[in-house]
Amino acid sequence: MIVERSSAILKHIFRDAIYRKDPSDHSVYLTFDDGPIPEVTPWVLDILDKYGIKATFFMVGDNVRKHPEVFQMVKERGHRIGNHTFNHLRSLRVRTPDYIDNIDKCKSYFNTDLFRPPHGLMRPWLYNYVKEYYRIVFHDLVTRDYAPRLSPDDILNNVKKYTRNGSIIVFHDSLKSWDRLEKALPASIEWLLEQGYEFKAL
Repeated sequence: MIVERSSAILKHIFRDAIYRKDPSDHSVYLTFDDGPIPEVTPWVLDILDKYGIKATFFMVGDNVRKHPEVFQMVKERGHRIGNHTFNHLRSLRVRTPDYIDNIDKCKSYFNTDLFRPPHGLMRPWLYNYVKEYYRIVFHDLVTRDYAPRLSPDDILNNVKKYTRNGSIIVFHDSLKSWDRLEKALPASIEWLLEQGYEFKAL
């Protein structure tokens, strides 16, 4: 199984989720998970502004609670926002009612029609419940910017290797990604622009 790309099994189980947009459109969709935090998110916003890019931020509700000013920055700069649970929960380690409560707790801080499960996994019955209220977004490419053993060049190479028309690309505006993101994000954007991709928000 390719780690960077959603598996065929996942797509078979969660048929109605969004993995990739129009394959005939030479566009990509940058997404950022796990923020907002003051150490990284404002820098990401400045990079996106520099290139005139609108992206989608899947936010952890507790981070929104702790950093409302950073959350407001994302909104004011015109980016899309998605629910990423309140406590970044792993679906397989939490009772389904508790997981739903955690999604709802995140919702109490902002409204959105987008949801992405942390770690890219959900129980099937949970998925069937959540899809009634949200458009569930997985990914076409996870850059793995969170992986300590990878270098910024490795992240860039993942972007180069796996990006295609309609790719939904996952980065993270988090401290665990910062050492790689600082170089990999601008380099990835530059390469994508060189390939003629247009950037869109979900």
